[in-house]
Amino acid sequence: MSLFLISCIILAEIISSFRFSDHIEANQVKPGKIEIRGIYGSPNPFWNKNISMNQLNVNAIFLNWHIIDASLMEQAKKEGVKVFAEFPALNGKGYVENHPEAWPVDRNGKKADQASWFMGVCPTEPGFRQFRMNELSQLIMKYPINGVFLDYLHWHAQFEEPEPILPETCFCENCIRTFESEMSIDVPGLDTKEQADWILGKKEKQWREWRCSVIQGWVKDARTIVKTEKQDGILGIYHCPWNDDEFNGARYRILGLDYDKLRNITDVFSPMVYHGRMGRKPEWVRENIEWFTRRIDAKPESFPKIWTIIQAYDDPVKISAGEFEKLLWFGAAAGSSGMMMFTSNAVTESPEKTEVLKNVYGKWKSGK
Repeated sequence: MSLFLISCIILAEIISSFRFSDHIEANQVKPGKIEIRGIYGSPNPFWNKNISMNQLNVNAIFLNWHIIDASLMEQAKKEGVKVFAEFPALNGKGYVENHPEAWPVDRNGKKADQASWFMGVCPTEPGFRQFRMNELSQLIMKYPINGVFLDYLHWHAQFEEPEPILPETCFCENCIRTFESEMSIDVPGLDTKEQADWILGKKEKQWREWRCSVIQGWVKDARTIVKTEKQDGILGIYHCPWNDDEFNGARYRILGLDYDKLRNITDVFSPMVYHGRMGRKPEWVRENIEWFTRRIDAKPESFPKIWTIIQAYDDPVKISAGEFEKLLWFGAAAGSSGMMMFTSNAVTESPEKTEVLKNVYGKWKSGK
């Protein structure tokens, strides 16, 4: 074997031995860039092991609003950790079963099927809207949280699958009449199917725009509630991370998410880049965050911000500690200034992932 070939093999082995995080740290993340080092889920699994958030270099907790209580808030305050509530805006499960008027209606005039594990709701149904906004008001007044992140903020569908479920909704009487009124359009037809076919055939552009404005209205109302009670409170959204073209533009077309309508009323966007759940490669996380940064013209030091949420749990595929480390760095790409993972429990169950979290967050904390 020639000396040149031997030298090439040795060099390749040296290069391959470099830790992935060192490469990413040097090339992707600027010192002092990550302001939020968070977890999504209850901190209790860590606290039950006598591990504080400070030991993990965590400075923010994001969790379902139902599991926030006085003892959690007290411990978070002691550790100097911010608390943000995840709030299920348009998750209709548990409500639509008892309020059929809020069940989303498909283009054939039938009650829409549950989408995988998710059951949505009609976003224009006034009773549900009042119900949800009252819950939000009570939450804001009850606990001194630092902000609220709206989840399930889309029309009935399921995007967290490799093959998403994308029904056409909602064609209930209230939606059609509201569409007519707000868009100054008279919808002909004797039954729901005829009306839906006419809308999608003749006024699809206006229909899609109107549906996005309905979601925009939810964000505006939620923002008013949050800012009225707590002026410096954060309003964020967890959202589908698809770009403008994926699945034939389904983020806008079916889910009703128009970034142009949302960017001026949202403090923080949290793209749900669950690569394993969606059948993507880890590298997609970085690609998506870079695209999204350009799409909303985000900058770490200005409004609106990006705080990425990545996948840590082993479903439907196992996420190793090494892959978890890659995801943290990929999620911190481009304009992202915050990080959290779904879920905290998945990290707690793995000593290796816990150590990765502690080390990566420690580097970000020190600005390295």
